[in-house]
This record gives sequence, structure tokens and C-alpha cells, in this order.
Amino acid sequence: MRTLFIAMGILAASSVAAFAAEPVKMMDTKMGKVMTTPKGMTLYTFDKDTAGKSNCDAKCLKNWPAFHADAKAKAEGEWTLVKDADGKDMWAYEGKPLYMFAKDKKAGDMSGDGVGGVWHVAK
Repeated sequence: MRTLFIAMGILAASSVAAFAAEPVKMMDTKMGKVMTTPKGMTLYTFDKDTAGKSNCDAKCLKNWPAFHADAKAKAEGEWTLVKDADGKDMWAYEGKPLYMFAKDKKAGDMSGDGVGGVWHVAK
């Protein structure tokens, strides 16, 4: 019986570890809660993207780096993976690819919001 309880405990612990944590964190700002990378860098969406597809080409990615996923990342719920122009996996939330802004220098910077009327803080 003791062996059964130990086995059940190991199974439960490994099942919890299998569920991925959300790849972003939410930060309170003057604009309300916004999505950031785990290091606090603001994330953005691009109006020219289509559901599940990044339309930010290689030149665009120089100013708007993709929010890349780890090699072991798995899509779950509203979190999906899409390819950037370089063919690398990047995170998307509700089908919207997520990017950072090259001019944001420190955690909490949000200088990319509204750029060109097509870039917006991800909420």
C-alpha cells in the first residue's frame, strides 16, 4: 500500500510539472495591466499580423524583435507558437504574435505603444 501512495505522489508531482507556466507576466502600469517578458520588457502586438501569422519581415524584426519561445515550449490554451520571418518559434496570445521594441531599454519602458498607428502594448 505504501508503494502505491509513493507512486501516486510521484505521478501527481510529474503531472504538475508537465503543465507549462504562462510565458509572460503581467505588470501594472499607467496604462493598466500589460504583458511583459519574464524580465519585465513590454510586449507588443502588430496590427498587420493575421491570426496565427507574423507579418513582421526580417527588416521589421530588427526594430521589433520577436518574443521567442524556448526550444521545449508547448502551445497551451490561448498561448500558441508561430514562426517569425527567420523561421524561429515565437509566442502568440489569442493568435496575435508578440514582440518587444528595440528602443525600450529597461523593464517597464513602453515607448513602442502607438508607433506608426499599428503597434500596441499587449494586454
